[in-house]
Amino acid sequence: MLKEIDINTGLQLVNKLPIIDVRSPGEFEKGHIPGAVNIPLFSNSERAHVGTVYKKESKEKAMEIGLKYVEPKLNYFIKKAEEIAPEKSVIVHCWRGGMRSKAFAKHLHDNGFNNVSTIIGGYKSFRNYALNSFCTKAQLCTLGGYTGSGKTYILHRLQEMGEQVIDLEGLANHKGSAFGGIGQNKQPTIEQFENNLFWEWKNFDYSKTIWVEDESHRIGSVNIPMNLFENMKNEPLLFINLPQSERIKHLVDEYATFPKTELAISIDHISKRLGGENTKKALQCLEEDNFEFIAEIALKYYDKYYLRGLNKRESQKNVFTLNLINIDFKQNAIKIKDFYDENIG
Repeated sequence: MLKEIDINTGLQLVNKLPIIDVRSPGEFEKGHIPGAVNIPLFSNSERAHVGTVYKKESKEKAMEIGLKYVEPKLNYFIKKAEEIAPEKSVIVHCWRGGMRSKAFAKHLHDNGFNNVSTIIGGYKSFRNYALNSFCTKAQLCTLGGYTGSGKTYILHRLQEMGEQVIDLEGLANHKGSAFGGIGQNKQPTIEQFENNLFWEWKNFDYSKTIWVEDESHRIGSVNIPMNLFENMKNEPLLFINLPQSERIKHLVDEYATFPKTELAISIDHISKRLGGENTKKALQCLEEDNFEFIAEIALKYYDKYYLRGLNKRESQKNVFTLNLINIDFKQNAIKIKDFYDENIG
């Protein structure tokens, strides 16, 4: 069976059927449906050539050149598709659901695939659907707190307790500060970050609390979708207030094992904010393994920066403060959940 399906139907089938993305490797790397496998009809250079001929000469000439590129790969396409979909049922898409996906799907169907679906509107329809989903009004609770409060770890404990949680920093491969990229994998593109975020977002019950960490709009090199970011700012923020000594202890545990060269680069990134004397002291302490003092210097900047943003939210009267004693992620998660149920939820 060869058929067209809309994106709603496609998303309902993604856990049952493999998805083949036939766009070029460059298009795929920029952003793709999570879990999709790239079997490109054209390489990056081939796609560029076909596109140039289409614009400067004619559609017919572009199709002729495209066919010459594709013909030697036809057996390869079948082999790769069978590896991905041994049961010979698959979803295929390109950028807009046009010639590339239709031609690929027909080739599979003509060579023994019994159930081949193409997505109407292709990857573009997925992108529109994903970005529009962040307009959904959801019951968010933003977990705030000064740097070193262990907010991400607490979110993980809340998730273990059965709560709905978005780990924005985990999806971004970045912890949000000048030190946030240390020890992390390469960040996704902005587009892929949005796609990965949607992949989790789509599974939530929006009528129930969704926990998310308080973040700036930008996390390293990626951005939180603006509709979600605005929703976060308009929903309650639960600020956890931990002693600075506990936060310093946590930061040292988290960062002291990383290469000093990387830590030095991060210190240099905030040197203008720290000031010349503090930067010099921090770098000297780094050589002396005095990580506690480095954390203390950095927190003077980060606490001031965070407090400025927090004060802007105070006027909205939706900030709740919970004083905690120490860094105990499990116990703090329990206290936070109890506080939320009693005062916010």
